Amino acid sequence: MSQPISVISKGLVRERQRAGLSLAEVARRAGVAKSTLSQLEAGNGNPSLETLWALCVALNIPFARLMEPEVNKMQVIRRGEGPSVVAELADYKAVLLATCPPGARRDVYLLTTQPGSDRVSSPHPQGSVEHIIITQGRALVGLVDSPVELNAGDYISYPADVEHIFRALEPDTMAVLVSEQN
Repeated sequence: MSQPISVISKGLVRERQRAGLSLAEVARRAGVAKSTLSQLEAGNGNPSLETLWALCVALNIPFARLMEPEVNKMQVIRRGEGPSVVAELADYKAVLLATCPPGARRDVYLLTTQPGSDRVSSPHPQGSVEHIIITQGRALVGLVDSPVELNAGDYISYPADVEHIFRALEPDTMAVLVSEQN
């Protein structure tokens, strides 16, 4: 488990309370010690993927919901950062970049861009969100009034129902764009 145990601990508390279950009941259903769950909810410990999965099953929630950070207007995740879990039984690490709200539609695009021609987009329908991962090069991305410089491997999400910009800072900058509309 990487650093964001605080994100997971908040998610555990939030989802256990939402389900109306006691600490003891969730621990029993997940097959983990009550003290282990208590430590995790307090923001301590280093849970494995298997432990977190068992807790999700006990809470009847999708795995990603535990790792949802508090809602912000804009989110940036640098390469090597972000909520992640590792498996005990394989050389496998998963970094959650974003979850999909119920009923949302997502379109995925591969962008190839060059410096010198900013892409300023008009607002999309209300509630739209864009997610971008820079795969090659560097770019200035985000809201027109507060764009963020990103390097290969960095991630950003921002509301797309306001003016937003993508400006390549290096030749042949590439990115994956996920456009989410409710």
